[in-house]
Amino acid sequence: MKLKYYAWMRDRMGCHSDDIVLPREIDNVGRLLNWLPTQGERFRQGLEYVDVVLVQVNGQHAHRDHPVHDDDEVALVPPIAGG
Repeated sequence: MKLKYYAWMRDRMGCHSDDIVLPREIDNVGRLLNWLPTQGERFRQGLEYVDVVLVQVNGQHAHRDHPVHDDDEVALVPPIAGG
């Protein structure tokens, strides 16, 4: 799976993207977001505010129950505010 990070998520993660292999039990967006912070300090800190992040799977908005697979591209897009 390709994980892509945008805006302040990219800064917190320290990169634009990661390639990961999903464990068999990670089959939807919600489980993915719960599992990722267990994969090391960088993921724990980078995903600290994941509850406000919008998720896209293969370019389409996805809710927590949306299925995910190893060949998907998942984008984590934080809300952007301006003044």
